[in-house]
Amino acid sequence: MSIRTNPFSIGLALALAILPCITPSARAADKCAYVVMDAITGHILDAHNENKKVQIGSLTKIATAMVVLDWATLNKRDLNEMASVPAAASAITGLNPLNLQTGDQLSLRDLLYAAMLQSDNVAAYTLADHIGAHLAASKPDVLPADRFVAHMNALARKLNLKHTLYLNPHGLEYLENRLPYSTASDVAHLAAYAMSNSAFRFFVSQKERRITIHRSESETADYLLQNTNELLGTNGIDGVKTGKTQRAGECVAISSVRTPESKKEGTGYTVTPRRLILVVLGSSHRFDTASALLESGWGAYDQWAEQGRPMKKGEGL
Repeated sequence: MSIRTNPFSIGLALALAILPCITPSARAADKCAYVVMDAITGHILDAHNENKKVQIGSLTKIATAMVVLDWATLNKRDLNEMASVPAAASAITGLNPLNLQTGDQLSLRDLLYAAMLQSDNVAAYTLADHIGAHLAASKPDVLPADRFVAHMNALARKLNLKHTLYLNPHGLEYLENRLPYSTASDVAHLAAYAMSNSAFRFFVSQKERRITIHRSESETADYLLQNTNELLGTNGIDGVKTGKTQRAGECVAISSVRTPESKKEGTGYTVTPRRLILVVLGSSHRFDTASALLESGWGAYDQWAEQGRPMKKGEGL
């Protein structure tokens, strides 16, 4: 049975969803952007400023995690492998909830949890430094973390993210002479790629995770990570990531899944997965905005499905 949604109610919900993006600053309001996208086909159900280049804060770590996971799979590396926090990480400020110090050791798995659940910047940099040391570089004097970032940008090119530039693995904007950037559309396509990976889905679906920090050969410390994604576990939401800096504003990417659609065709059945990817950038109330957009987004999805899921020119993953 199909769900029929009143087009007027969808439009009203979308209009209301935009309101939390608007702030007293016209410049900040203009930077607000969002995308609601079918994760299976890449069809855009609704969007605003979707191709506007802006800063995305810790949503950068989605790319960081995927470079780590792709590298581990390709090279058959165990995520239990240990990595040490490098001295260069001491220059990083912002989120370091674990209070990681130079020389601390964590498994790659625990560093991924720290970077993705609680957005730890030092954890993200440690991953880049450790794995970057195993990556080839065009010049011998390129720092390991910079080698890693080159692979993040290579991933962006592979996914045809034409309006994305990564400068570091954590998303902070003050460490370079230029600014990293992406768009709501590019982040949505990246998130769809990431959520197609079962390991990534498992990481970002966890509400909390206890990890171990090895301070020395004899001293260890446990830390209980709490996922910063307040929407996780509601309305079918099983990921993805939050981000927030002064330049980026409040950002969030979420994935919402419903039971696959089963349709009888002849003697068999066609099963269609149903997953929405939603990205909000530069909002002043990211979770309220995302919740409203998700509700109206599923209504728009139902109408699109009733029409046979037509695609627009140039769309697709």
